Amino acid sequence: MTEKDRKVDIFSVAKAAKVSASTVSRFFNHPELLKPATRKRIDAAIRRTGYIRNRAAQTIHGIRSGTIGVLIPTLDHAIFAEVVQAFSDSVAEKGFTILLASHGYDQQKEYEILRKFLEHRVDGVVLTGLDHDDAVFQLIDQQAVPCVLMWNYSPKSRYPSIGADNELAGQLIAEHVLSLGHRRIACMFPPTDGNDRAQARRNVILDALSEAGVDLPPDWSLTTVYSISASKRDTEKLLSRTDIPTALICGNDILATGALYGAKAAGFSVPDDVSIVGIGDFKGSAEIEPPLTTVRLPAKRIGEEAASALVSAIVDRVPAMQGSLHCAPTLIRRKSARTIEFS
Repeated sequence: MTEKDRKVDIFSVAKAAKVSASTVSRFFNHPELLKPATRKRIDAAIRRTGYIRNRAAQTIHGIRSGTIGVLIPTLDHAIFAEVVQAFSDSVAEKGFTILLASHGYDQQKEYEILRKFLEHRVDGVVLTGLDHDDAVFQLIDQQAVPCVLMWNYSPKSRYPSIGADNELAGQLIAEHVLSLGHRRIACMFPPTDGNDRAQARRNVILDALSEAGVDLPPDWSLTTVYSISASKRDTEKLLSRTDIPTALICGNDILATGALYGAKAAGFSVPDDVSIVGIGDFKGSAEIEPPLTTVRLPAKRIGEEAASALVSAIVDRVPAMQGSLHCAPTLIRRKSARTIEFS
Protein backbone atom coordinates (compact mmCIF):
# COMPACT_ATOMS: atom_id res chain seq x y z
CA MET A 1 0.00 0.00 0.00
CA THR A 2 1.38 3.37 -0.99
CA GLU A 3 1.31 6.47 1.22
CA LYS A 4 -1.33 7.94 -1.10
CA ASP A 5 -3.62 4.94 -0.57
CA ARG A 6 -3.33 5.03 3.21
CA LYS A 7 -6.15 6.81 5.11
CA VAL A 8 -4.96 9.75 7.16
CA ASP A 9 -6.03 9.42 10.80
CA ILE A 10 -5.92 11.62 13.87
CA PHE A 11 -2.54 10.19 14.85
CA SER A 12 -1.08 11.29 11.52
CA VAL A 13 -2.29 14.83 12.19
CA ALA A 14 -0.89 14.74 15.73
CA LYS A 15 2.49 13.63 14.43
CA ALA A 16 2.51 16.31 11.73
CA ALA A 17 1.56 19.01 14.25
CA LYS A 18 3.89 17.64 16.95
CA VAL A 19 1.08 17.41 19.51
CA SER A 20 -0.85 14.55 21.13
CA ALA A 21 -3.90 12.92 19.55
CA SER A 22 -5.98 14.19 22.47
CA THR A 23 -4.91 17.75 21.62
CA VAL A 24 -6.08 17.26 18.05
CA SER A 25 -9.40 15.96 19.38
CA ARG A 26 -9.64 19.01 21.60
CA PHE A 27 -9.01 21.18 18.54
CA PHE A 28 -12.25 19.89 17.03
CA ASN A 29 -14.41 19.61 20.13
CA HIS A 30 -13.19 22.44 22.38
CA PRO A 31 -11.00 24.78 20.30
CA GLU A 32 -11.42 27.57 22.85
CA LEU A 33 -9.28 25.55 25.29
CA LEU A 34 -6.22 25.66 23.04
CA LYS A 35 -3.75 28.46 22.55
CA PRO A 36 -4.06 30.29 19.20
CA ALA A 37 -0.59 29.14 18.18
CA THR A 38 -1.51 25.49 18.84
CA ARG A 39 -4.74 25.82 16.87
CA LYS A 40 -2.83 27.34 13.98
CA ARG A 41 -0.28 24.51 13.99
CA ILE A 42 -2.97 21.80 14.04
CA ASP A 43 -4.96 23.54 11.32
CA ALA A 44 -1.85 23.64 9.13
CA ALA A 45 -1.27 19.92 9.73
CA ILE A 46 -4.89 19.09 8.84
CA ARG A 47 -4.63 21.03 5.60
CA ARG A 48 -1.29 19.42 4.77
CA THR A 49 -2.43 15.85 5.43
CA GLY A 50 -5.98 16.22 4.09
CA TYR A 51 -7.47 14.71 7.26
CA ILE A 52 -11.29 14.45 7.41
CA ARG A 53 -13.05 13.44 10.61
CA ASN A 54 -15.44 10.48 10.52
CA ARG A 55 -18.52 12.14 12.00
CA ALA A 56 -20.67 9.04 11.62
CA ALA A 57 -18.30 6.92 13.69
CA GLN A 58 -18.09 9.58 16.35
CA THR A 59 -21.87 9.80 16.61
CA ILE A 60 -22.15 6.05 17.08
CA HIS A 61 -19.81 6.28 20.03
CA GLY A 62 -21.82 9.07 21.62
CA ILE A 63 -19.60 11.96 20.59
CA ARG A 64 -21.24 15.11 19.26
CA SER A 65 -21.78 15.40 15.51
CA GLY A 66 -20.71 19.04 15.65
CA THR A 67 -23.72 20.21 13.63
CA ILE A 68 -26.77 22.32 14.49
CA GLY A 69 -29.89 22.34 12.34
CA VAL A 70 -31.27 25.81 11.61
CA LEU A 71 -34.73 26.09 10.06
CA ILE A 72 -35.90 29.42 8.67
CA PRO A 73 -38.97 30.32 6.59
CA THR A 74 -37.12 31.77 3.60
CA LEU A 75 -33.68 32.38 2.12
CA ASP A 76 -35.00 35.21 -0.05
CA HIS A 77 -34.14 38.83 0.76
CA ALA A 78 -32.34 40.00 3.89
CA ILE A 79 -35.01 39.14 6.44
CA PHE A 80 -33.12 36.36 8.23
CA ALA A 81 -29.64 36.81 6.75
CA GLU A 82 -28.15 38.83 9.60
CA VAL A 83 -29.53 36.70 12.43
CA VAL A 84 -28.39 33.44 10.76
CA GLN A 85 -24.93 34.89 10.04
CA ALA A 86 -24.51 35.98 13.66
CA PHE A 87 -25.67 32.57 14.89
CA SER A 88 -23.36 30.72 12.49
CA ASP A 89 -20.33 32.84 13.40
CA SER A 90 -20.96 32.37 17.12
CA VAL A 91 -21.35 28.58 17.04
CA ALA A 92 -18.34 28.27 14.72
CA GLU A 93 -16.19 29.74 17.47
CA LYS A 94 -17.22 26.74 19.58
CA GLY A 95 -16.47 24.19 16.85
CA PHE A 96 -19.98 23.75 15.41
CA THR A 97 -21.27 23.93 11.85
CA ILE A 98 -24.86 24.71 10.88
CA LEU A 99 -27.13 22.83 8.51
CA LEU A 100 -29.45 25.50 7.07
CA ALA A 101 -32.78 24.88 5.37
CA SER A 102 -35.91 26.90 4.56
CA HIS A 103 -39.50 25.64 4.64
CA GLY A 104 -41.33 28.42 2.79
CA TYR A 105 -43.77 29.06 5.66
CA ASP A 106 -45.06 25.50 5.24
CA GLN A 107 -45.37 23.75 8.62
CA GLN A 108 -45.63 20.29 7.09
CA LYS A 109 -42.44 20.87 5.12
CA GLU A 110 -40.80 22.12 8.30
CA TYR A 111 -41.62 18.80 9.98
CA GLU A 112 -40.13 16.82 7.10
CA ILE A 113 -36.91 18.86 7.14
CA LEU A 114 -36.65 18.48 10.91
CA ARG A 115 -36.79 14.70 10.51
CA LYS A 116 -33.92 14.85 8.02
CA PHE A 117 -31.90 17.00 10.42
CA LEU A 118 -32.42 14.44 13.16
CA GLU A 119 -31.44 11.62 10.81
CA HIS A 120 -28.12 13.45 10.43
CA ARG A 121 -27.83 13.40 14.23
CA VAL A 122 -27.68 17.15 14.68
CA ASP A 123 -26.76 18.16 18.22
CA GLY A 124 -29.37 20.88 18.48
CA VAL A 125 -32.17 22.56 16.54
CA VAL A 126 -33.12 26.18 15.96
CA LEU A 127 -36.65 26.99 14.86
CA THR A 128 -37.84 30.42 13.71
CA GLY A 129 -40.75 31.92 15.57
CA LEU A 130 -43.08 30.43 18.16
CA ASP A 131 -45.89 28.85 16.13
CA HIS A 132 -45.14 25.33 14.87
CA ASP A 133 -47.08 22.17 14.17
CA ASP A 134 -47.64 19.94 17.20
CA ALA A 135 -45.83 17.14 15.37
CA VAL A 136 -42.66 19.29 15.31
CA PHE A 137 -42.75 19.83 19.06
CA GLN A 138 -43.57 16.17 19.67
CA LEU A 139 -40.60 15.04 17.57
CA ILE A 140 -38.22 17.33 19.45
CA ASP A 141 -39.54 16.04 22.78
CA GLN A 142 -39.26 12.41 21.67
CA GLN A 143 -35.66 12.83 20.54
CA ALA A 144 -34.73 14.99 23.55
CA VAL A 145 -32.71 17.28 21.29
CA PRO A 146 -31.87 20.78 22.60
CA CYS A 147 -34.00 23.41 20.90
CA VAL A 148 -34.17 27.20 20.82
CA LEU A 149 -36.89 29.30 19.21
CA MET A 150 -35.14 32.22 17.52
CA TRP A 151 -36.36 35.63 16.31
CA ASN A 152 -39.60 35.84 18.34
CA TYR A 153 -39.89 36.34 22.07
CA SER A 154 -42.59 35.24 24.46
CA PRO A 155 -42.28 34.46 28.18
CA LYS A 156 -44.77 31.63 27.60
CA SER A 157 -43.04 29.91 24.67
CA ARG A 158 -42.90 26.09 24.46
CA TYR A 159 -39.08 26.16 24.36
CA PRO A 160 -36.71 28.99 25.27
CA SER A 161 -37.37 31.86 22.88
CA ILE A 162 -34.71 34.41 22.08
CA GLY A 163 -35.85 37.34 20.02
CA ALA A 164 -37.92 40.48 19.81
CA ASP A 165 -41.49 41.05 20.90
CA ASN A 166 -43.24 41.61 17.56
CA GLU A 167 -46.32 43.03 19.25
CA LEU A 168 -44.10 45.71 20.78
CA ALA A 169 -42.50 46.35 17.38
CA GLY A 170 -45.92 46.89 15.84
CA GLN A 171 -46.98 49.14 18.70
CA LEU A 172 -43.85 51.30 18.38
CA ILE A 173 -44.31 51.97 14.66
CA ALA A 174 -48.06 52.57 14.90
CA GLU A 175 -47.70 55.01 17.79
CA HIS A 176 -44.91 56.84 15.99
CA VAL A 177 -46.98 57.39 12.85
CA LEU A 178 -49.93 58.55 14.93
CA SER A 179 -47.68 60.90 16.92
CA LEU A 180 -46.65 62.58 13.65
CA GLY A 181 -50.26 63.62 13.15
CA HIS A 182 -51.29 61.09 10.51
CA ARG A 183 -54.87 59.85 10.52
CA ARG A 184 -55.22 58.91 6.84
CA ILE A 185 -53.15 55.76 7.13
CA ALA A 186 -52.85 52.73 4.84
CA CYS A 187 -51.22 49.43 5.81
CA MET A 188 -49.32 46.81 3.82
CA PHE A 189 -48.68 43.43 5.46
CA PRO A 190 -47.29 40.13 4.18
CA PRO A 191 -49.49 37.01 4.23
CA THR A 192 -49.82 35.81 7.82
CA ASP A 193 -50.41 32.07 7.26
CA GLY A 194 -47.62 30.23 9.07
CA ASN A 195 -46.06 33.55 10.09
CA ASP A 196 -46.70 34.42 13.73
CA ARG A 197 -44.36 37.40 13.47
CA ALA A 198 -46.37 39.11 10.74
CA GLN A 199 -49.63 38.20 12.48
CA ALA A 200 -48.52 39.76 15.77
CA ARG A 201 -47.43 43.00 14.14
CA ARG A 202 -50.57 43.24 12.01
CA ASN A 203 -52.95 42.71 14.91
CA VAL A 204 -51.29 45.29 17.15
CA ILE A 205 -50.99 47.93 14.43
CA LEU A 206 -54.62 47.59 13.42
CA ASP A 207 -55.72 47.69 17.07
CA ALA A 208 -53.65 50.83 17.72
CA LEU A 209 -55.12 52.58 14.69
CA SER A 210 -58.64 51.59 15.69
CA GLU A 211 -58.15 52.85 19.25
CA ALA A 212 -56.96 56.17 17.82
CA GLY A 213 -60.16 56.45 15.80
CA VAL A 214 -58.47 55.78 12.45
CA ASP A 215 -60.83 54.28 9.90
CA LEU A 216 -58.96 51.97 7.52
CA PRO A 217 -60.82 51.60 4.20
CA PRO A 218 -60.69 48.06 2.75
CA ASP A 219 -58.62 49.16 -0.25
CA TRP A 220 -56.07 50.75 2.10
CA SER A 221 -55.45 47.43 3.85
CA LEU A 222 -53.06 45.55 1.55
CA THR A 223 -51.71 42.00 1.69
CA THR A 224 -48.51 41.77 -0.32
CA VAL A 225 -46.00 38.93 -0.63
CA TYR A 226 -42.37 39.39 0.46
CA SER A 227 -41.25 41.05 -2.74
CA ILE A 228 -39.93 44.50 -3.56
CA SER A 229 -41.49 44.32 -7.02
CA ALA A 230 -44.88 43.29 -5.60
CA SER A 231 -44.89 46.04 -2.98
CA LYS A 232 -43.78 48.57 -5.60
CA ARG A 233 -46.69 47.53 -7.82
CA ASP A 234 -49.24 47.60 -4.99
CA THR A 235 -48.05 51.02 -3.81
CA GLU A 236 -48.34 52.44 -7.32
CA LYS A 237 -51.90 51.12 -7.47
CA LEU A 238 -52.73 52.56 -4.04
CA LEU A 239 -51.44 56.00 -4.99
CA SER A 240 -53.14 56.01 -8.38
CA ARG A 241 -56.51 56.67 -6.73
CA THR A 242 -57.93 60.11 -6.17
CA ASP A 243 -58.22 59.44 -2.44
CA ILE A 244 -54.79 58.61 -1.05
CA PRO A 245 -53.32 58.20 2.46
CA THR A 246 -50.75 60.50 4.03
CA ALA A 247 -48.87 57.54 5.51
CA LEU A 248 -48.24 53.88 4.68
CA ILE A 249 -47.24 51.46 7.44
CA CYS A 250 -45.46 48.37 6.08
CA GLY A 251 -45.12 45.15 8.07
CA ASN A 252 -41.40 44.86 7.26
CA ASP A 253 -38.60 46.73 5.52
CA ILE A 254 -38.79 44.60 2.37
CA LEU A 255 -42.30 45.85 1.71
CA ALA A 256 -41.36 49.38 2.76
CA THR A 257 -38.43 49.45 0.32
CA GLY A 258 -40.69 48.46 -2.56
CA ALA A 259 -43.22 51.04 -1.38
CA LEU A 260 -40.58 53.79 -1.63
CA TYR A 261 -39.91 52.78 -5.23
CA GLY A 262 -43.64 52.60 -5.93
CA ALA A 263 -44.28 56.09 -4.58
CA LYS A 264 -41.51 57.51 -6.74
CA ALA A 265 -42.80 55.68 -9.81
CA ALA A 266 -46.27 57.12 -9.16
CA GLY A 267 -44.83 60.63 -9.03
CA PHE A 268 -45.03 61.17 -5.28
CA SER A 269 -42.33 62.48 -2.96
CA VAL A 270 -41.50 60.67 0.29
CA PRO A 271 -42.11 62.02 2.88
CA ASP A 272 -43.52 65.31 1.48
CA ASP A 273 -46.54 63.65 -0.17
CA VAL A 274 -46.69 60.36 1.74
CA SER A 275 -44.76 58.97 4.71
CA ILE A 276 -43.59 55.34 4.51
CA VAL A 277 -42.32 53.26 7.45
CA GLY A 278 -41.28 49.65 8.02
CA ILE A 279 -40.17 47.14 10.65
CA GLY A 280 -36.81 45.35 10.80
CA ASP A 281 -34.02 47.83 10.07
CA PHE A 282 -32.40 45.35 7.71
CA LYS A 283 -29.05 46.08 6.11
CA GLY A 284 -29.60 48.77 3.52
CA SER A 285 -32.59 50.39 5.22
CA ALA A 286 -30.42 53.33 6.27
CA GLU A 287 -28.84 53.71 2.80
CA ILE A 288 -31.90 53.85 0.55
CA GLU A 289 -33.33 57.25 -0.39
CA PRO A 290 -34.87 58.53 1.70
CA PRO A 291 -33.46 56.53 4.64
CA LEU A 292 -36.22 54.40 6.09
CA THR A 293 -37.93 55.12 9.39
CA THR A 294 -38.40 51.71 10.99
CA VAL A 295 -38.27 49.60 14.13
CA ARG A 296 -34.96 47.85 14.66
CA LEU A 297 -35.07 44.15 15.47
CA PRO A 298 -31.58 43.47 16.92
CA ALA A 299 -30.76 40.56 14.61
CA LYS A 300 -27.07 40.28 15.47
CA ARG A 301 -27.70 40.13 19.20
CA ILE A 302 -30.53 37.64 18.75
CA GLY A 303 -28.28 35.33 16.73
CA GLU A 304 -25.43 35.56 19.22
CA GLU A 305 -27.64 34.99 22.28
CA ALA A 306 -29.40 32.05 20.65
CA ALA A 307 -26.04 30.51 19.76
CA SER A 308 -24.74 30.90 23.30
CA ALA A 309 -27.85 29.31 24.81
CA LEU A 310 -27.92 26.34 22.44
CA VAL A 311 -24.18 25.60 22.63
CA SER A 312 -24.42 25.62 26.44
CA ALA A 313 -27.29 23.15 26.26
CA ILE A 314 -25.29 20.84 23.99
CA VAL A 315 -21.89 21.05 25.66
CA ASP A 316 -22.91 21.32 29.30
CA ARG A 317 -26.05 19.17 28.95
CA VAL A 318 -28.17 21.71 30.79
CA PRO A 319 -31.47 23.27 29.71
CA ALA A 320 -30.92 25.73 26.88
CA MET A 321 -31.90 28.55 29.22
CA GLN A 322 -33.68 29.00 32.51
CA GLY A 323 -36.04 31.24 30.59
CA SER A 324 -36.52 33.18 27.40
CA LEU A 325 -34.61 36.33 26.52
CA HIS A 326 -36.15 39.50 25.12
CA CYS A 327 -33.93 41.45 22.73
CA ALA A 328 -36.07 44.59 22.68
CA PRO A 329 -36.97 46.38 19.44
CA THR A 330 -36.28 50.10 19.15
CA LEU A 331 -37.76 52.87 17.02
CA ILE A 332 -35.33 54.31 14.45
CA ARG A 333 -36.34 57.74 13.17
CA ARG A 334 -35.04 58.60 9.72
CA LYS A 335 -36.30 60.67 6.79
CA SER A 336 -39.10 58.62 5.22
CA ALA A 337 -41.76 59.97 7.60
CA ARG A 338 -42.65 63.51 8.60
CA THR A 339 -44.98 65.42 10.87
CA ILE A 340 -48.20 66.78 9.39
CA GLU A 341 -51.15 68.76 10.64
CA PHE A 342 -53.97 66.57 11.95
CA SER A 343 -56.27 65.88 9.01
